[in-house]
Amino acid sequence: MTPFAAEMIGTFFVILLGNGVVANVVLIGTKGNNSGWMVVSTGWALGVFVGVVISAPFSGAHLNPAVTFALAIAHKFDWAKVPLFILAQFIGAMAGTSVMYLMYKDHFEKTHDSGLKSAPFFTTPAIRNKLSNFFSEAVGTFVLIFVIFYLTNAEMGTDKTPVGLGSLGAIPVAFLVWAIGLSLGGTTGYAINPARDLGPRIMHSILPIGGKGSSDWGYAWVPLFGPLTGSALAALLYLWLTI
Repeated sequence: MTPFAAEMIGTFFVILLGNGVVANVVLIGTKGNNSGWMVVSTGWALGVFVGVVISAPFSGAHLNPAVTFALAIAHKFDWAKVPLFILAQFIGAMAGTSVMYLMYKDHFEKTHDSGLKSAPFFTTPAIRNKLSNFFSEAVGTFVLIFVIFYLTNAEMGTDKTPVGLGSLGAIPVAFLVWAIGLSLGGTTGYAINPARDLGPRIMHSILPIGGKGSSDWGYAWVPLFGPLTGSALAALLYLWLTI
């Protein structure tokens, strides 16, 4: 499998399972309706676990533009490969959320609240304060990236394991994402991944979802630039600590 395919397929599974658990919890008439935040956080963690298992041997399992961006800043990933990895991640995210929609289509039709219809696609804050929401996304992503750097010594190279979420191992990274969701996710829904939020948001605006309401483009910059800022700060701190 090529690194591009690995990133695309790995991200597909992350988003299919991650947005799928949100749909299961919030949409009317599902078996998991109203099962709560613990289920959502656990489902996302396990979705990341699956994505890492699939993609780690081939691409390092970035599965997130913030991871790719931070690794490039820290000189652990070739800048020339960054656009290709991010493109693969966005394609995977858009495909994964499309399959999620098709699976839960009957439940989308039974759900009349436009906010509940949008929840399986993109994040919205519990309290809308864009500066505070930006800070929350930056902090959550900072934790994700700093742990990746600080607990591994993986490097890129033909004779070395590709660096990324996969360098932690699938089980530890699942626990990391679970911890971030449980502890830091309550303010914004912890996108901590620009592809995870923007890709599905694009699909929400395109798909023929009856009564879907707004795709909330006025907020879209927060889960896009918040994670990129947090990832850059984590990379810079890592570089400073290793001087």
